[in-house]
Amino acid sequence: MVCGTASDAGKSHLVTGLCRLLARRGVRVAPFKAQNMALNSYVTPSGHEIGRAQGIQALAAGAEPEVAMNPILLKPTGERTSQVVVMGRPVAHLDAAAYQRCKPELLATVLEALADLRRRYDVVICEGAGSPAEINLLDHDLVNLRLAAAAGMPAVVVGDIDRGGVFAALYGTVALLPDDLRPLVRGFVINKFRGDPGLLEGGLADLERRSGVPTLGVVPWLHDVALDAEDSLALDGRRPRPARPPVAGTLDVAVVRFPRISNFTDLDAMAVEPGVGVRLVSDPGSLGDPDLIVLPGTKATVADLEWLRGTGMDRAIAAREGPVLGLCGGYQMMGTSIEDHVESGRGTVPGLGWLDVRTTFGPVKVTRQRRGRALGQRVTGYEIHHGVVSATPDPWIELDDLYGSGPEGCADGRYRGTTLHGLLEADGARATFLGEVASRRGRHWVPAGVSFAAAREAQWDRLADAVEAHVDLAAIEGLIRS
Repeated sequence: MVCGTASDAGKSHLVTGLCRLLARRGVRVAPFKAQNMALNSYVTPSGHEIGRAQGIQALAAGAEPEVAMNPILLKPTGERTSQVVVMGRPVAHLDAAAYQRCKPELLATVLEALADLRRRYDVVICEGAGSPAEINLLDHDLVNLRLAAAAGMPAVVVGDIDRGGVFAALYGTVALLPDDLRPLVRGFVINKFRGDPGLLEGGLADLERRSGVPTLGVVPWLHDVALDAEDSLALDGRRPRPARPPVAGTLDVAVVRFPRISNFTDLDAMAVEPGVGVRLVSDPGSLGDPDLIVLPGTKATVADLEWLRGTGMDRAIAAREGPVLGLCGGYQMMGTSIEDHVESGRGTVPGLGWLDVRTTFGPVKVTRQRRGRALGQRVTGYEIHHGVVSATPDPWIELDDLYGSGPEGCADGRYRGTTLHGLLEADGARATFLGEVASRRGRHWVPAGVSFAAAREAQWDRLADAVEAHVDLAAIEGLIRS
């Protein structure tokens, strides 16, 4: 098990790197996270919804993503409430207290999923959540060291030295653990280090003397490695760019940062292009005059539509001349109306009226992978939504897969929308779409011929290389074999 001193300390990176490294050595390896809290999710080939991090970790391991890899997914819908997804299907909307009461019943589901993976794979790398030393939650913990104890797994704890205070964070994590869980922590890994590792030697020795836990590696800061993030907190450190005039040959893409933005990994496919600058905006003053405006996905369509209007962003976008792309929730907002008795309970709400479509929310969530053609190119994508958009008068996508054939999306002038995520990961479709954007804006832009799939594979290999070079793999193998 890989735990961390805090969220975003580097657990997902280390798990991904280990999965990739073991897979390169011919080991059948699978990722696992008992409970994930994320608005970024992944739709498996079987149509189940899991945390996106586990889907990407599975791909890095050369394994097919499946629901057993993340049996419980929490998708926040408010400050204290979440949609609870169990084994890939939503089962309830609960507040934090109600969910805590449900945890003992969910432990059996978690253990069964983990045991299933362990029967079919040589190694399972489990990822914790937050910190394993959340002492207010230990009694009903099912994702960190209580799970490790129940399944007989040793653990390493990752600390983020870039934040400062890493020695206190690592020591304090072990010190706060109860006596029955403390021995499970068999190693530390320090992450995001900038500088000479030799300067840490005295501190590492003292940390081991005080805690009894050796440090198994110091992983350096890796520039330009941005895995599919679990939640919008990770956006703060990697994608936003300040508003600025686009430089020659560069397309300026402004993405509206909704308060409940979800599945924003759609942005990565555009950001991979050297000639495209992707930035997040949350107020009219930072919008500028971009070449493309994107309304991304959201977990709360009606609430974020109200936010859009309240900030004046709707008027600012309508006043611009560049193309606008709506994805899933953003597409639903662009229609004439939204009827929602499921997610927000607000009934019929007027949309922005930019596209002649209507959305009706249903109780059954649609989660499935899709294939078809768009802009003259083959594309793949996935659906993940409660809102069903009416048949569109001007579709720009034609689906042809096992779920059926038919039109998808709507295009009208400078506005274009679709319920599908992931379309722009198809290199041909991305190049064609951005070429149309450039043409409409009168800009000269040439696609660099970048392969999104190859770029993602290269990032996984960079992580594996870093783990191989900077972590004591003999010690890790010893923990696995034990």
